[in-house]
Amino acid sequence: MAVKNDSSVAEFFLTGLTNRPELQLPLFFLFLVNCTVTVVGNMSLIVLIFLNLHLHTPMYFFLFNLSFIDFCYSFVCTPKTLLCFVSERNIISFAGCMTQLFFFCFFVNSECYVLTAMAYDRYVAICQPLLYRVVMSPRVCSLLMLGSYLMGFAGAMVHTGCMMRLNFCDSNIIKHYMCDIFPLLQLSCSSTHVNELVSSVVVVTVVSVSSLIILVSYALILYNILHMSSAKGWSKAMSTCGSHIVTVGLFYGFGLLTHVKTSSPGSVTQEKFFSVFCNFGVPMLNPLIYSLRNKDVKLALKRTLKRITN
Repeated sequence: MAVKNDSSVAEFFLTGLTNRPELQLPLFFLFLVNCTVTVVGNMSLIVLIFLNLHLHTPMYFFLFNLSFIDFCYSFVCTPKTLLCFVSERNIISFAGCMTQLFFFCFFVNSECYVLTAMAYDRYVAICQPLLYRVVMSPRVCSLLMLGSYLMGFAGAMVHTGCMMRLNFCDSNIIKHYMCDIFPLLQLSCSSTHVNELVSSVVVVTVVSVSSLIILVSYALILYNILHMSSAKGWSKAMSTCGSHIVTVGLFYGFGLLTHVKTSSPGSVTQEKFFSVFCNFGVPMLNPLIYSLRNKDVKLALKRTLKRITN
């Protein structure tokens, strides 16, 4: 993607999370630990799924892709955020800003669709267990993931393309720790009406479609669970869905809180807080959520460690 800058602004200055000097160093180490845990956790899950044949199932295929997205996503915001804490002037070029925006939108959109595919997988596993291997064949799973990445790519291209058509000719100070859509729109000296309309349409479409499929899937799962005669079957069904429900709740919950606009004086700080948890907390927690109470992952970890030590 060629990045052409028709505006007079060649670079942007990121203000970061806070301007309080006494918090810079503690926050630097906090975010560094967060990045390390995120990278190690997601890479460990990727390796475990790849090396253990009993994890080569549709559910873990989707989890593999979720971990891959979170692993890559951690490198989109973290480097510049860490620089905000140790550098007096955290500068990012126009091309670098558009690149960061593109990959941010790509991974966020892709994760929405991957979580949707995982909800559909759980629906088929619980409501149509006899047809599970037929419906969720390797070809179908691959097509679902290909579709997720293509839709993520299309959404990212739309957001970035619309942003690149704007002119930035006055202020170049982004009051954020990254190049996000709305902080950039506030700096434009040309009309942002089209951008706001397109961004709203894309976001509403992505969230509405994925949320609808997830809600319908879990409504059917709940209906099926309530009609189960076996308590063991009910417990097993709930345990297989629990991790996904928590992940979806965190991802959509904090994503929604990040973009809820309020008129209170601390709304910007509040928005940054929810944005940080959504962009840094959720990718770190996902591998923990899917591994702490997962017998298959624990078994895979034991086997892998035994293989390494022997």
